[in-house]
Amino acid sequence: MFEFDQYLGFLAFLTILTIGFWLMIFLMAILPYWIGGALYENWKLKREEKKNQKNEA
Repeated sequence: MFEFDQYLGFLAFLTILTIGFWLMIFLMAILPYWIGGALYENWKLKREEKKNQKNEA
């Protein structure tokens, strides 16, 4: 049915496909969390900066 090199090619294809699938799942889970955390940190810093300016005046 399959020759040995075709079998190795098929295994390489499945490996690459599986790695791509899990990378996509990982990025879809981590990137929103990462971006949300960065936006929250910027918001906190700006709020603290406004508060410090108001206290100095």
